[in-house]
Amino acid sequence: MTAVQFGIFTIGDVTVDPVSGRRPTENERIRMMTAMALKAEEVGLDVFATGEHHNPPFVPSAPPVLLANLAARTERLLLSTSTTLITTNDPVKIAEDYALVQHLAEGRLDLMTGRGNTPSVYPWFGQDHRDAIPLAAENYALLHTLWRRERVTWQGEFRTPLQNFTSTPRPLDGVPPFVWHGSVRSPEVAEKAAFYGDGFFVNNIFAPTGHYKPLVEFYRERYAHHGHGAPEQAVVGLGGQTFIKPRSQDAINGFRPYYNNSPVYGGGPALEEVAARTPLTVGSPQHAIEKTLEFREIYGDYQRQLFHVDHGGMPLEAALEQIEILGTEVVPVLRKEMESIRRPGVPDAPVHPAVPRD
Repeated sequence: MTAVQFGIFTIGDVTVDPVSGRRPTENERIRMMTAMALKAEEVGLDVFATGEHHNPPFVPSAPPVLLANLAARTERLLLSTSTTLITTNDPVKIAEDYALVQHLAEGRLDLMTGRGNTPSVYPWFGQDHRDAIPLAAENYALLHTLWRRERVTWQGEFRTPLQNFTSTPRPLDGVPPFVWHGSVRSPEVAEKAAFYGDGFFVNNIFAPTGHYKPLVEFYRERYAHHGHGAPEQAVVGLGGQTFIKPRSQDAINGFRPYYNNSPVYGGGPALEEVAARTPLTVGSPQHAIEKTLEFREIYGDYQRQLFHVDHGGMPLEAALEQIEILGTEVVPVLRKEMESIRRPGVPDAPVHPAVPRD
């Protein structure tokens, strides 16, 4: 593993391909996600992360199941989530599921918690989306405790009390999975990450480039305030979205149908305009390198960079091509460049002690 981890994430949407007009089956989409993870390991990327959704048109409703399958089929790849819903999942179940996957993956497992962006999900799991922030705080406090204490007696507002309870299995070698707290707007999330000394991951998609800088700076300041180290020792991750071809114009032409078909981008400003002012990276490998290095200029040294590469109905072949280019042409240069300008005292990307760092 390296000082900065590079990888891919997926939200697992089942969307009509605007080029072919074909909608994949759920089975095909699930197998596509698996193939992407295997390709990521093949080309030397560090991380594969999956979202969690419980509503159509998404398929990854049970990330631990997918990650356990990948644990059996990979040897080096770090397996993560690009969100574990801390609000609608029972923290006891999170503690047990992810500890079990951590054992199966021999330590190659971490997770990113988040509240999600679909209010309708909350009542399906017996919760009220108006309680999202206090619910997230309470559930994470319990999860944090369950992984660190063998016998837990606890009482809160949103679930039944626990009396002398032990979650099983215990974390591998007594070291819990590393946790990132994901956010797109909430200082409460940054504060929670800082309080626990955990990682803070900002989406870094859609908003103007540099939009999240104040939130990251706030997290770094609060990380230091809570006694975990200097601000530059805080652990930061960034998202991003790419579509890369050997020639930039080919990338623009190839991505345009998916951009226009997107429920987020479609109907808005032109692709070229959005790519110029946001982290959306559509172009050649060199363009991708230069734009990602701009992220480092804005946010300082950080520990994880994940790219979204299977947007809006994109077929498997196109996604695998993106992963190939990232692994062979983009990430090797980024590793070298980021290492050469890395400031003294900045921590390496977090991994479990059982995972080799070479």
